[in-house]
Order: sequence, then structure tokens, then C-alpha cells
Amino acid sequence: MREEQPCKVACRANLDPESAKNFKEKIDDEYRVNMILDNLPVAVLRQRRDGNQLTTYDHGFRVGFKGNYARIKEEKYFINNHLSFRVMYHKDSETDSARIVGFEVTPSSINHEYKEWDEKNPQLTTCNQNTKNIIQGSAVPQEVDTNKEVVFTYDVSFKESDVKWASRWDTYLLMNDDQIHWFSIINSLMIVLFLSGMVAMIMMRTLYRDIANYNQLETQDEAQEETGWKLLHGDVFRAPINSGLLCVYVGTGVQIFGMTLVTMKFAVLGFLSPSNRGGLMTAMVLFYLGFKKAAIEDPVKTNQDTKVDTRAGMFYYIFGFLFIVFVILLITCAEITIVLCYFQLCSEDYHWWWRAYLIAGSSALYLFLYSIFYFFTKLEITKLVSGILYFGYMLIGSYAFFVLTGTIGFYACFWFVRKIYYSVKID
Repeated sequence: MREEQPCKVACRANLDPESAKNFKEKIDDEYRVNMILDNLPVAVLRQRRDGNQLTTYDHGFRVGFKGNYARIKEEKYFINNHLSFRVMYHKDSETDSARIVGFEVTPSSINHEYKEWDEKNPQLTTCNQNTKNIIQGSAVPQEVDTNKEVVFTYDVSFKESDVKWASRWDTYLLMNDDQIHWFSIINSLMIVLFLSGMVAMIMMRTLYRDIANYNQLETQDEAQEETGWKLLHGDVFRAPINSGLLCVYVGTGVQIFGMTLVTMKFAVLGFLSPSNRGGLMTAMVLFYLGFKKAAIEDPVKTNQDTKVDTRAGMFYYIFGFLFIVFVILLITCAEITIVLCYFQLCSEDYHWWWRAYLIAGSSALYLFLYSIFYFFTKLEITKLVSGILYFGYMLIGSYAFFVLTGTIGFYACFWFVRKIYYSVKID
């Protein structure tokens, strides 16, 4: 600790055809190397787009790069074979001890040279261990090709920092594209507010008119000629087909919703630190708990005889952003499901249970289709195993999303149906 190591030789390797091919593939696919020191990931300093002097990081460093060299038109592959590590530490004024608060790296590509190779103590002419500087007379990068010899080197320097150990993750979690996130979120919020205004205006006016008319009919002879959603008061809470399966889906969705909401709140408040690897997943598992409460009572009685359905057969540190997007998702699913459920009841169709669940849950289909689009337009994955892993995880994630959003829509519709039938007079 705090002992600098200039120009240390890690190893020497001769690239055979297979190794050279693998390195080129990794460079084409923009693979990054990740290292950890005292539970901190290695990072490369990044220049912010807005010109702000605030320190931001890129996690890991690239295996290599492609480019032209010495005015040669042909593009060649170069490997980052020299790593300059800088370890930041915070010194305790009372005990004179130090704790690591940062881990940076500057990757370089250097075609190292030497006069004679000594396995025990190799001396390079391109790297001076006494001056801590890399001598690059011709600044030749290390090319990746068959039968090329690559010498991997590194050096370590230490720098005292004012950052305290408790705040060492702040720089890692700082994002330089937060303006893009805010633009997308504000755009989504405007759409949700516009949708909410329309839904509130239409539903409030329509419902108030319906409820007023239905309650007024009770004093007239036309009461027996009910139409619309009031006509279904004896069937609207009838148990749906495959009610047991629906209970399983809704119960699982409630647990996923509760787990997501509570975990996200803890993450936003900073209780789940990234320094505790796996803490988020552990918290999600612990919060995946069920509970029991009294059965919900329906506001109207269900008829003993089933009403014949004449219509059958006619038929985006990111947890803050994430929480806002989650709220937008919740509101959107609830509003769309309520509107479509109301239209269904007005057409005298009381089979709303499964439909409410599937209306909101269908957004998972969009998520999976978007993941396919993202795979072919952004990821540039060429390996079969990587593709199988990606689609496997997205299939699981989309299914969980289906259960979550379906439950949100179901409970929104369930609350809406109970609310409107509480508001009318039923003999």
C-alpha cells in the first residue's frame, strides 16, 4: 500500500493464429476488461459532453482498438498491453492509516522492445523502471497478428484524495447522460398527464350521468328496463372461468409489485449500496413475502342463475429515474384498463376479470418485441450462446413484467367496478 510500482512486466505471449483471431473478435465486439480492487471496479476517466469538470467514469477498459497507423490505409488491430493504474486513498489524520477510495486505469498500446529477455528480471528498452515513464521513441502501438510477440506491462501509482470512504461510490454512480433521461421522463409525464386529463374528463362526466340516471330510474316505471353496466349488477362479481389460475397470477403479481416497490424505495433512499454486491437481489428475495387478510366483500349480490352472454361468439445512479418510470407505468396501465373495462361493461359483458388482467399484461409483448429490435440494432451479438442467454433472460423478464402489469390492471379494474356499483341503488 502506497508503494509505487513503475513499469512491471506481467508476462510475454506469442500470438498463434487462434489467439490472434480471438483478440480481433473481442476488439470488434468492443469487449471490456473489468477488475476489482477493494470491492471497487476499475474505471477509465471520461470527458463529459457538457464540458463540466466533474469526474465521471467508464467502467472497465477496452481490450484494444482498430485504426490506421503510419499512413497505411488498411485498418489494423491493436491491443492495450500496458495498464497504468492509479489508486486514490483517503488518509486518516488520527491513525495515519489509509483506505482506498478510487481505482483508475489508463490503457495504452505499446510495442515493447528489449535487448535480451531475462525471465527473472526482464529489462525493456521501451519502459524505464527508474523514471516511472514509458519511453516511446517511435510511439509504435502493439499490433495484433499471427506470430506477433506481446509483452504485457503495468505500473501502479498512488494519490491522496479528499473523498471519504463512505462517499467513494458517488463518482461511479454519476451519469453524464442524465439530460437524456430527464427529457424522456418529462415527455412520458406529459403524455400521462394528457391521458389522465382525458380519462378523468370522459369518465367523470359519463359516470356521473349514468349514476344519476340509474338512481332516478328507481322512482319510475322504467326501472325494470335497465340497460348498460347497471344491468350486470347481479353477474359482474360472478367468479370467472379458471378462477384458481387467476388467483395464482394475481397473488404472484401482488408479491412482485410489493417486492419491486419496497426494494426500489430502499434503493432510491440509498440503503442498497452497490458496494454490497448481490444486496439488491437479496433484498428482492427477502421482500418476496406473502400475507393473509380478510376476504374482500362484494358491494352487490351475485345471481344464482348465470346470465346468458348474447355477445359470446361475436367477438427508463439510476434508481431515481427508474422509480419515476415505474410510477408512470403504474398510472398508464391502470387508466387504460379502467377505460376499456368500462366500455366492456357498457356493452353488457360481465367477463371482465381475465380481460382486465390481459389488457395491462399485454404490454409485456411490446417489451419482448422491443428486446428483439434492440438485439438486432444495438447489441451486435454474434455468438449463439450469447444470443440464447439474452433471449432467455428477456423471456423471463417479459413474463415477470406480464404478471406485474397484469396485476396492476386487474386491481385498478377491480377497484373501479366496486366503486361504481357502490354508487348506484340496487334493490
